[in-house]
Amino acid sequence: EAWQVTCKGSTLMRPMVMDFRNDTMAIHCPYEYMFGKALLVAPVTEPGVIDREVYLPKSSDWFDFRTGKHYHGGQTINTAAPLDNIPLFVKAGSILPMGKRIQYAGEKPADTLEIRIYRGADAQFELYEDEGDNYQYEKGAYTIIPFTWNDKDQTLTIGKRQGSYPGYLIKRTFNIVLISETGVTGTSVNFAKKQISYTGTHITLQQD
Repeated sequence: EAWQVTCKGSTLMRPMVMDFRNDTMAIHCPYEYMFGKALLVAPVTEPGVIDREVYLPKSSDWFDFRTGKHYHGGQTINTAAPLDNIPLFVKAGSILPMGKRIQYAGEKPADTLEIRIYRGADAQFELYEDEGDNYQYEKGAYTIIPFTWNDKDQTLTIGKRQGSYPGYLIKRTFNIVLISETGVTGTSVNFAKKQISYTGTHITLQQD
């Protein structure tokens, strides 16, 4: 199975030095890397390992992707690393979209997305989509939906949809989740979500 995660193109997989060049400890961690701007990956590189040490860069706080546990940056932690789970951490101040479980791209429409907010800093994210099976995006056939999280005000703003392409989803359902240390189990969350219907116009949500 694969998770349908849509993002605007950039160098997704890159060494720690590209994001944390002023953190000496981070740039000397050869077996950790960033995937996108939000995810720190710490793969297991030796046989028989059930846990491993992971350094969390000091410029940010971090959340364990599977448990939601919060950590301050600038420390080395010991974390479980069973065969079926690579240690994975999310940078505070991140917006992470989660789609339906799929076997191949385009198997199911992305009409419903879970939008996870990892609090602790302001965050911005652009949800980019195109037809997925041609090069029409080079001619401007794509859409962008901007998301902005204001951590001080605890406010999420979903901006006006930009662009269009044949068959794009006019109506979407976004399930907004503010991540905490309870209710998270890997790719699933077990606590209340705020569900909104989005039709391309500006929406602002205030945390209760």
